[in-house]
Amino acid sequence: MSAGFAAKRLGKELQKISTSLPPGIELVTAENFEEWLLDIKVLDSNPLYENETYRLKFRFGSTYPIEPPEVVFIQLPDRPIPIHPHVYSNGIICLDLLGQQGWSPVQNVESICMSLQSMLTGNSKNERPPGDEDFVRANRQRPKDIQFYYHDNDV
Repeated sequence: MSAGFAAKRLGKELQKISTSLPPGIELVTAENFEEWLLDIKVLDSNPLYENETYRLKFRFGSTYPIEPPEVVFIQLPDRPIPIHPHVYSNGIICLDLLGQQGWSPVQNVESICMSLQSMLTGNSKNERPPGDEDFVRANRQRPKDIQFYYHDNDV
C-alpha cells in the first residue's frame, strides 16, 4: 500500500466532508493528509455533555484506510476532554473501532465522529476509566499501538 493510496482516499473524504457533515460535526482544519482537527457535539439530550464541544485530532498513516487513524480528544481552554468511562484524561479513547481488531476500511472520518457522538450520547456515568491516573502517568505508547482489553474479547 502506498502513501498515494492513503492521500487519494483522504482527498475524497475531505472533498465530501468539506461540503456536508452530519449535525454536530465540524471540520476545523485539514491542511494536509497527516493530521486533521474536527469538533463534535452531543446533539441528543445528555446532561453530562450539554452545550459542550469537543476537539478531535486525527492522525493518518500511509496505510490508511487499511489501518485505522490515530484519534484522540485534545484539550483547549474552551474544549475539555469529555469525562467518560472509555476516555482517559489525556484524551486517549478506548474504542474497538479505533483498534486493529475492530477497524474496517469502510469506516471513515465521518463514521468515526458519529460513533464517538453515539458513545457519548449513551453514557450515564460521569467517570474516567479504571486506573486513569496510572495509565496516563505510565503510558508511553501511541494510541494506535495500545492493546486495550475489551469485555467482549471473552466471547
